[in-house]
Amino acid sequence: MSVTGELDSLESSPAFPHQSTCLRERTLNPEELEKLRTDRVSDFKQNTTNFFKDRHWTTREFDELKNCREGQKLVLLEAGCGVGNCIFPLLEEDLNIFIYACDFSPRAVEFVKQIALYCTERCQCDLTKDELQATIQVETVDVATLIFVLSAILTRCRNPWNKCIRPGGIVLFRDYGLYDHAMLRFKSGNKLGENFYTRQDGTRSFFFSREYLAGLFQQAGFETLVNEYVLRETVNKKEGLCVPRVFLQSKFRKPVPSLSPA
Repeated sequence: MSVTGELDSLESSPAFPHQSTCLRERTLNPEELEKLRTDRVSDFKQNTTNFFKDRHWTTREFDELKNCREGQKLVLLEAGCGVGNCIFPLLEEDLNIFIYACDFSPRAVEFVKQIALYCTERCQCDLTKDELQATIQVETVDVATLIFVLSAILTRCRNPWNKCIRPGGIVLFRDYGLYDHAMLRFKSGNKLGENFYTRQDGTRSFFFSREYLAGLFQQAGFETLVNEYVLRETVNKKEGLCVPRVFLQSKFRKPVPSLSPA
């Protein structure tokens, strides 16, 4: 996959100073490879609910989450719910919505269930399983969200949500984009593969190009509706810092089967 054109376009922006992206990969030994395949995400072992900020921006960025305001009941699946920073702002707005939430981390699931807004009549939270159909009926989900989750679980993700989404249903995606500031800060010893890095705490992060993500969903049978980089700046006035951020924001639709002529 060639990403040279993307690098040129990003570096030509005033917000992106020319920085070296030539980091040397290291070869993982068999023990490290097995650890990557089997380890659970460890963020929630070290952090509590106060560490993560609520995401009140999702309805602003994704119109699909507003449908329930217009009288249409929405069935939502949030893959990688964390401690509920996306689902609880939606429930707080008293939207006509039912949410299935899942996560790899048992501790994250317990955090969600302990929050006062958690109600089994409007929300169901479980550990992620290979077959979500044990909990969710096939083709009943209107919208699935993948918000800053696929970058951490890409190497072990088997697309368990595919069968749950109804024909015409939408996947909403936002995650780290290629050449985000976080990617450029990694040292060569942290690089595990192309656009794939590990942190000191053992968590991993993948940085997506548009082409790679589109190909991933195309292989799963989805149509691309929106797939574009979002350029932002993180400003720390106290420290006098301003760093460029690159996110990838996308929408994919599960096709509706065409009716055969009678």
